[in-house]
Amino acid sequence: MRVLVVEDDPGIIEVLDYALRREGHEVTCVSSGLEAVRCAGEAEFILLDVGLPDIDGFEVCRRIRRTLETPLMFLTSRSEEVDRIVGLELGGDDYLAKPFSTRELTARIKAVARRFERAAEPPPAALSVDTATHRATFLGKSLDLTRIEFALLAALQAEPGRVFTRDQLLNRAWPDGGLVTDRTVDAHIKTLRRKLTDPDLIETVRGVGYRLREEAA
Repeated sequence: MRVLVVEDDPGIIEVLDYALRREGHEVTCVSSGLEAVRCAGEAEFILLDVGLPDIDGFEVCRRIRRTLETPLMFLTSRSEEVDRIVGLELGGDDYLAKPFSTRELTARIKAVARRFERAAEPPPAALSVDTATHRATFLGKSLDLTRIEFALLAALQAEPGRVFTRDQLLNRAWPDGGLVTDRTVDAHIKTLRRKLTDPDLIETVRGVGYRLREEAA
């Protein structure tokens, strides 16, 4: 991970640089707020001292947050509650008071990074159909489907938004043919809607057939 360290104390810079590189991070160190604002776009994590020689860390954070949501942790000798609150309200993701141990620092960095990774993960699809395992779920709950119901749902889910005629669905669910009619499809769709608990998930296109709402897939 590319970490930007914003700190004006050479001794602390040396400690942070060593500790972070030992954890496998790429480290860039700057000693002023203006440099931090210029370099922030290249960073994947920012360690930001509040007491800087030009503009303070709170103002740096404010400027960075205008365009970036990069994980950011304040480092400061100010331990008062009001300072922590200000830092977090400005968009800081954590606040660590000096002096601190490098073990605590690296643990906090990992915790903040994990939160961002989870937030960045796309939400699971409302409807999931796995033809390999013959398993279907809706809103995280497993669906108890018959073979025909599963075949119909798999056909609709494979191309959400597409309108399938009843004949097309018959061919998907009954590839070997048989004594089935359009009404057979309608009956199975009705049961399928009930099991999905959302009757509007499968839409009826009058005079044509059925389709699965695109946002469901």
